[in-house]
Amino acid sequence: MKTIIRGLVLVLGLFNLVIGLGFLLQPAKLAAAFFLSPVGTQGLATIRADFTGFFIGASLFALYGAWKMRADALLVPMVMLGLALSGRFVSLALDGFATTAPAPMVIEVIMLAILFAGYRAFQPASKSA
Repeated sequence: MKTIIRGLVLVLGLFNLVIGLGFLLQPAKLAAAFFLSPVGTQGLATIRADFTGFFIGASLFALYGAWKMRADALLVPMVMLGLALSGRFVSLALDGFATTAPAPMVIEVIMLAILFAGYRAFQPASKSA
């Protein structure tokens, strides 16, 4: 089971790495896919910096955590995704429901569940006193 969870965390990390690289190399295209509209070169730079940082940052810690089977490394992407999901709930409360809202929330919940499973599976064996 640990091997399956490790594989899922690796896939999750690679998925986020690809998205992060997309924001780095094609920010306008990825921004449109995420319902964003950059304003000028500074808008592109902001999308390129912030979204690349979010996705690649989460990716690197997920990949490291899976590769080394380090539960503590998975806390970083868990916090990042948890904050993103919280922001979506705030948006639902303040801005109302959009038909496009559930899909990314479901994906984030699935990613959080995978990371949590990895966090549990990668815990070091406890020592008896």
